[in-house]
Amino acid sequence: MTVVGLGPVGATAALKLALRGLRVNVFEAGLAGDGELGESRASTFHPPTLEILDELGVSEALHETGLVSDTYQYRDRAEGLVAHFDLAEIAEDTRFPYRLQSEQQNLVRIIRDRLAELPNVRLFQNAHVRSAETDGEETVVKVAGSADPGAPAVEYRSRWVIAADGAHSPIRHALDIGFPGITYPEQFLVVSTNVDFAELIPGIASVNYISDPREWLVLLRTPLHWRALFPISPDEQDAATALDPDEIQRRLQAIAPHPDGYDIVHSRIYRVHQRVADRFRVGRVLLAGDAAHLNNPLGGMGMNSGIHDAAMAAEAILAAEAGDTALLESYEETRRSVAHDYVRVVTHENRDMLREEDPAERKRQNDHMRRTAADPELARAHLLRSSMLASRIARGARALT
Repeated sequence: MTVVGLGPVGATAALKLALRGLRVNVFEAGLAGDGELGESRASTFHPPTLEILDELGVSEALHETGLVSDTYQYRDRAEGLVAHFDLAEIAEDTRFPYRLQSEQQNLVRIIRDRLAELPNVRLFQNAHVRSAETDGEETVVKVAGSADPGAPAVEYRSRWVIAADGAHSPIRHALDIGFPGITYPEQFLVVSTNVDFAELIPGIASVNYISDPREWLVLLRTPLHWRALFPISPDEQDAATALDPDEIQRRLQAIAPHPDGYDIVHSRIYRVHQRVADRFRVGRVLLAGDAAHLNNPLGGMGMNSGIHDAAMAAEAILAAEAGDTALLESYEETRRSVAHDYVRVVTHENRDMLREEDPAERKRQNDHMRRTAADPELARAHLLRSSMLASRIARGARALT
């Protein structure tokens, strides 16, 4: 078996296959688990993801690196707290009634070390996969030792390929799979600081969605820092200006005044996309994670849905190897439906709610959130959706409203 990419998605797929006794080759273009941009990458693990990782025996180690977040809040810059949600409301629905905040490279490192102990796994680093295609009962993967297009490639054969090779997936391109969608006009600025917002804003949760018609934001706590995510409007596309220390101070001081100033340990600007591949499977090649779908980070669903892809793709291959192809045949429809009809819709609506400009609509949304949080039945339904426990049945469901 071949897994391309050792991010959290590929790592999950590789471990699931390997623990069931299959021989697995893993090709990673970089140095797996050692990414320098971890502070701006995914850091939220939802309950169903923790269930998957627990079944793989890596949940305990991940918890040791993380921060349990069992509440989150919706806030309005003008009004303050709008709604407070406690994930204890879904304790009967999952073994993990909380979000775990931990940088994604922690999971990659944990799984990479576990894979290194297994004799049926070979990990190839600095391995640049150019293509994968079905050849009868096998797949052919072409791998070069350099990103240089002229570098010679070596062919590897296996029965199946899981392509978890990221947003620019060479395998998706080689298979000529369309990747329609949109790129948001604004970019996102992520800033991390050591200043404790819990001391500056009494009663604040560790995860907060803060609406504002001019500058909405997400404010959350990670094990090491507090992180703020801001939109950068199209007329502020100059990265040098947005990343200027004085400009970053202005944004942070607007959240909560801090006379001593905020120390900035990390800042980055990136573009945000909403895209879903036309195909999630071609023959013996299955796409998963960012190779198959991209979405904005509001709600923390991207990495999580990718890990769910990985678990189903691996299980489908294991079943097919045992002679049952039903799960394999349903993989594309099931996972593409979740990506297109649930994650794409929910995350886009999350953005629209936070940036709503019409005063009457903002009031309606805030009133609705207050009623939802105050009603146990409505709160539980809301938490099931936002925690991705209901993602397979919540076609078009709204996570925030």
